[in-house]
Amino acid sequence: MAKLLDGKWVRGEILKDLAPRLERLKTEARPPGLAVVLVGENTASAVYVRNKVQACQELGIYSEKLTPPATVTTAEMREIVSGLNARPEIDGILVQMPLPPQVDTQAVLETISPVKDVDGFHPLNLGTLVSNRPGPRPCTPSGIMELLRRYEIPVQGRRAVVLGRSDIVGKPMALLLLHAHATVTLCHSRTKELDEECRRADILVAAIGRPGLVRGDWIRAGAVVVDVGINRVSERTLALDFFRDDPARQAAFDKSGSSLVGDVHPAEVGHAAAYTPVPGGVGPLTIAMLMANTVAIAERRLGLTA
Repeated sequence: MAKLLDGKWVRGEILKDLAPRLERLKTEARPPGLAVVLVGENTASAVYVRNKVQACQELGIYSEKLTPPATVTTAEMREIVSGLNARPEIDGILVQMPLPPQVDTQAVLETISPVKDVDGFHPLNLGTLVSNRPGPRPCTPSGIMELLRRYEIPVQGRRAVVLGRSDIVGKPMALLLLHAHATVTLCHSRTKELDEECRRADILVAAIGRPGLVRGDWIRAGAVVVDVGINRVSERTLALDFFRDDPARQAAFDKSGSSLVGDVHPAEVGHAAAYTPVPGGVGPLTIAMLMANTVAIAERRLGLTA
């Protein structure tokens, strides 16, 4: 029976470790400050931002939410970010994705000061990631590394396969695993014999955005499976297949008409050594690492690093 890797427990441990560092900041200087820019009225983005702001409030991190309209231009977004760059009490700046199609996302991200880039998406910070130098790391991949560390899952010398090549998860995940001395294969939708590549993995990270794509025969017995996918399914035939061994989730689906699933088929992962469930696995780690990045940036800016 595969061991369940509980992201909520890891999140709690991360936040617990932040507590004395936050107390030192508040005592010797000031609370860290995080500004979040949410454009328009995207429902999913609004939920993510609300959770981030709530986490700040619970920890005592100063937070601001800026809400320009969906008609905002690239120039207006760059002006907003430039204003935040100039404010000394703001340590971290986060622009919630996705941005409207008329906005040049890359231009906006490049406007964020690298020292305030709490998501680690600025080209200079991506360079520090490639060269394995200190700097903010993208939150989801760094959260996964924390999960592996805190569950004492060895990475060095193991074969890791990352399924998905996004700038937010796939590419930085591959680099972090490589820096931890894994042998890494980065796969994507055009990889030939994708199932064969996945079967070679000691550590399989699925982040391709297709519900239940990774079936049981793609997973080597004893592998560690990290499911990054967050997909909402509303077809009952899919739900009956995904939750065929879980009557409670079937009942919850029938009640709500939809359910969240990952990129790994949830009923076919039992022969793995360990896996992250969806929901409750990787999801809680992202905001925890956002808080950790904000604290670390504030420490550097205020000269309070250990």
